[in-house]
Amino acid sequence: MSHGVDEVAEGSSGSGGSPGPAAATRAEPAESVFAGSYRALTLGVILSVSMVAFESLGVATVLPDIARKLDGLGAYGWGLSALMLANIIGTVLGGRSADRNGPWRPMAVGLAVFAVGCAVAGAATSWPLFLLGRFTQGLGVGAVMAMAYTVIGLAYPEHLRARMFALLSSAWTIPSLIGPVVAGTLSDLTDWRAVFLLMLPLIVIAAVLTLPGLRRLDRSRDTAGAAGTPDPGAPAAADLPWWKSPLAGAVLLTVGTGLLLQALLLENIALLVVLALVGVAIAVPALRQVTPEGTLSARAGLGAGVVIRGLLCGVYFGSEAFLPLGLQELRGSSATEAGLGLSAGAITWVLGSAWQAKRDGRSQGGRTTGVALGFAVLLAGVAVMALAILTESVPAWIAVLGWAIGGLGMGVAFNAATTDTLEQTPAERQGEVSSALQLAQTLATALIAGLGGAAIAIAQHYDSTTRTALFGVFALTAALALLGILLSRRLRPATAVK
Repeated sequence: MSHGVDEVAEGSSGSGGSPGPAAATRAEPAESVFAGSYRALTLGVILSVSMVAFESLGVATVLPDIARKLDGLGAYGWGLSALMLANIIGTVLGGRSADRNGPWRPMAVGLAVFAVGCAVAGAATSWPLFLLGRFTQGLGVGAVMAMAYTVIGLAYPEHLRARMFALLSSAWTIPSLIGPVVAGTLSDLTDWRAVFLLMLPLIVIAAVLTLPGLRRLDRSRDTAGAAGTPDPGAPAAADLPWWKSPLAGAVLLTVGTGLLLQALLLENIALLVVLALVGVAIAVPALRQVTPEGTLSARAGLGAGVVIRGLLCGVYFGSEAFLPLGLQELRGSSATEAGLGLSAGAITWVLGSAWQAKRDGRSQGGRTTGVALGFAVLLAGVAVMALAILTESVPAWIAVLGWAIGGLGMGVAFNAATTDTLEQTPAERQGEVSSALQLAQTLATALIAGLGGAAIAIAQHYDSTTRTALFGVFALTAALALLGILLSRRLRPATAVK
């Protein structure tokens, strides 16, 4: 990692070359992320995130149908966990690559790998082959999403970052409106494979619109000397032994977490315990290696910020992963109807994020309060959704209302926590911390999805019910929301509350 990125963020364009997106801020502070030279980059990043959002919401809607047709219901959680675990590797590599050479290359590679994964998943004739496609998709998604947050920290001045984070949430608006409905309709009327094939032209369009803006950012960064002086407090990547490299840490974290999740699907209790302990022993040191110091102890500041991101996403995406399954398996809803629940949560997430962006910085401790409030509202949403899914006497549509409540809380807390964490991050560590935030998101989602899938498998092994398994999932995510409320006060050190 290197110094000099802060010069770009402050508006230095250096001498010669094309000015970067932030260059305009030196002469005249921009009032909009769509002003001047920001416009193309803003549109490109939003479109890339929208593409990922469409895929995420669409596949989540039709995943129960895919699992039934490919005989994968017993390992349902892997349909999401495979993508999330690969996401860890893509996130870490993308973030560190951006710190060294800028965001253009990891974004380009991420989009290409994502396209390959969509093609493999869409052509799969068995559950294992489908999971291979999902894993490949995850590698690409990790890099793409890490770059979205990294670019905000590098290219936009502080007063525009909260607005840009709100726009990233807004990038889910159209996909949330049409993604689940389109995917559900395609699955009901044609075949689930069409969802993956539809992604391929969208990826091409996203690349055409996004990569030129990132290329200009890289050139501006090079001109400003961002690739110059190395950080004297950190060893060069080439000086690290291979087992301490970011790639090794990401791979070990993925392997360890995968072993833990696979262990939970085993019927042999002794083998389950042994394999689970091996997985934990591999994953925990690797997690320490690829996250900022103080993450595992939720130290006030960056460490707590990463943990809070993980808790938020474990609650939201972990619960959401089983919303379509619960509505279709327990309440008899169609894929299209189940997709409405995902749409409701995504839309209100945008509203919550926009509200938090408007009030950002107005009061001392406002972001900390926003995180606590968001967790509380998200907890209420989980409770309402779970009640409607698990209780026959409650109308099924109440689950959609519940998830709209949950999305509102998620938008408030996610915006406040992300903005505050990156604001505390030095410019030369933006890629590292952005990737750590994304890693926390994907790891938490993979764990909750895997644990939920294991609960369903255990229920099948011991002649229990899917209803019981889902009750356990929602109870777990509710407990994580309570923990998030307690940790929200650690978002900033006591001497720097904002």
